[in-house]
Amino acid sequence: MPIVQQGALNTTALIVPDLYVQIVPPQTLLLNGVPTDGLGVVGTASWGPVGEPTIIGTMGDYAARFGAVMPRKFDMGTQVATAVQQGAGNFVCVRVTDGTDTAATFTVLGAIAFTALYTGSLGTQLSVTLSPGSAASSWRLMVALPGLNPEVYDNIKGTGALFWSNLANAVNNGSGVLRGASQLVAATVMGPATSPVAGVFPFSTGTPGTDGANSVTAVTLVGSDSLPRLGMYALRAQGCAIALLADADDPTQWIVQTEFGLAESVYMILTGPAGDNIANAVTIKAEAGVDSYAVKLMFGDWVYWSDQANAVIRLVSPQGFVAGRLANLSPEQSSLNKPLYGVIGTQKSGQPGVGTATTYATADLAALLSAGIDVIANPQPGGAYWGVRGGHNSSSNAATNGDHYTRLTNYISTTLASGMGAYVGQLVNASLFQNIRSTLLAFLNGLLSQGMLGRTANAVPFAVVCDTSNNPASRTGLGYVQADVQVQYQAINEKFIVNVQGGQTVQVSVQAIPANA
Repeated sequence: MPIVQQGALNTTALIVPDLYVQIVPPQTLLLNGVPTDGLGVVGTASWGPVGEPTIIGTMGDYAARFGAVMPRKFDMGTQVATAVQQGAGNFVCVRVTDGTDTAATFTVLGAIAFTALYTGSLGTQLSVTLSPGSAASSWRLMVALPGLNPEVYDNIKGTGALFWSNLANAVNNGSGVLRGASQLVAATVMGPATSPVAGVFPFSTGTPGTDGANSVTAVTLVGSDSLPRLGMYALRAQGCAIALLADADDPTQWIVQTEFGLAESVYMILTGPAGDNIANAVTIKAEAGVDSYAVKLMFGDWVYWSDQANAVIRLVSPQGFVAGRLANLSPEQSSLNKPLYGVIGTQKSGQPGVGTATTYATADLAALLSAGIDVIANPQPGGAYWGVRGGHNSSSNAATNGDHYTRLTNYISTTLASGMGAYVGQLVNASLFQNIRSTLLAFLNGLLSQGMLGRTANAVPFAVVCDTSNNPASRTGLGYVQADVQVQYQAINEKFIVNVQGGQTVQVSVQAIPANA
């Protein structure tokens, strides 16, 4: 009585009399949407892997992997911190350097050298402590970095050169199931068989580490697309819905970010240089050739922000605020009129505490938005708070220039790309057409039921065609199958008009309301 999976048995060529049980899988593939809150951030840091995408959920995670927020341009932590204040909590961070970064090193008693596992100035705060071990005639090594749990290697034995070799082996390879290789330092035996001495040995007395951040430019942040990928290109296939290159205000690098956003279905958040003026911003945007729904270009009116880590008010780019707010919105939503948190002023409105405040005139906003440039401003249509004033991407096409168009289009397309491939390799017949259509309709109905799509009157806002009408034999015979999907998005109320007629001569017609209404 064989039990087989459907398709594994030729049921037209059976010879042996028997009971044959075939396991038939469900015919309808259900699609679960891909996450839309993933935010990719590329910038400099004082610690951590270079060019390696690293998942971060909180500022505590960031500090553990990349060190503290640094008060300088191109700092990755600054963008993460401002995004976290908007509610973002799913980051993919990529550290970049200018190539001059070095790792802190220190030699203990001339017998063993410790090198920080990562380059950066934070490594200078490392320390190692030697003390008697738990077992007789053994030693304990503790490796510590402020803010992290110390690593402890206990019961290291041996005399002379053997001891230092055992110590280095414990650090580099681990000393048991519960104590793996160090995530902070690497050890190298130097030579002299000096006897161990108890004490604390700080890296600050050795060779300090450097961040490699002094010569970083927007080109550095863009990086290279050859293996191993660096900078922006390290975000390929990382599932980011939104991404930014920290403070990359060089217009010559906007077009490559646009191309990346289109290729990866990622909404790229760009920024103009600090202190820009409207006329220059419009001109530079046109010269850069950026006219695409794949990017959102923020005007170079940078934001005053209270950096709690460094106890200073800093001028930072608007990217983190905008990207964080978008990441904390469902993809059918616009950033327009949504409050931003942590903004205490902008260059246009004036430095905090000066006592002056300037707002954007309607003509200013019209010039920016018509050019495909958005801006953080106060007030908003909903009141006196900071927010994104347009909710637009950089496209000049009115049908595609909303945040919601970019995000919902990317969401739907990446969801289909991640799930519909299961139908490749199956037989082309009526059942395949039916299953494909059922899968697509189930996904779109899910969007409708959750309010991500909306009905206009009584019409269903989507349609799917996958049958012989768009799959003639001349095409299917060559291995092609086509599904045509139409989806109507909900529009964003951007220009709300209330007509008011008032005056002593106005005749008001009031309809009586039934008593039981």
